[in-house]
Amino acid sequence: MKLHATIADYQTGILIRDDGSRVYAEIDGRGYSLEVRESGAGAYVLIAEASVFDCRVDGRPDAGKPLDVIVGATEYSVTILDPKRLRGASGAVAHAAEAARIVAPMPGKVVRVLVSVGDQVGTGAGIVVVEAMKMQNEMKSPKAGTVAALHVDVGATVNAGDVLAVVE
Repeated sequence: MKLHATIADYQTGILIRDDGSRVYAEIDGRGYSLEVRESGAGAYVLIAEASVFDCRVDGRPDAGKPLDVIVGATEYSVTILDPKRLRGASGAVAHAAEAARIVAPMPGKVVRVLVSVGDQVGTGAGIVVVEAMKMQNEMKSPKAGTVAALHVDVGATVNAGDVLAVVE
């Protein structure tokens, strides 16, 4: 499963494969193998090689709302988005006051830019079309607002996780 995660201002793509009590993840090109044990409601023990992490998750990863993730004594605010859900208007995520970043779900080439900076867009409106492996993927706005920035032009090559546009 391909996901996008935002922790503070850092954004990254995550590839996750769940295999029972073991989870395999790829983040920024680095692979991780974790044994996951539930130790209570929202509490987990993560074992990675010789390291053990006590982890608690407050919230659910739905509707693009941030989760509070506590690892040891450090707390993180994490937002997880499923790019497949953002491609369809019915799965669009409502971002209340924060800016929504439209990110490339995979490497590809920008074949169309459907908006300009300053344009008003609705939830689910097409922003950019990226072609990857001869398939075109329309990146849609997860919220209604104004296009604050466009970081790509037609013909640009993008990598997975690159921010294509920002809607405020």
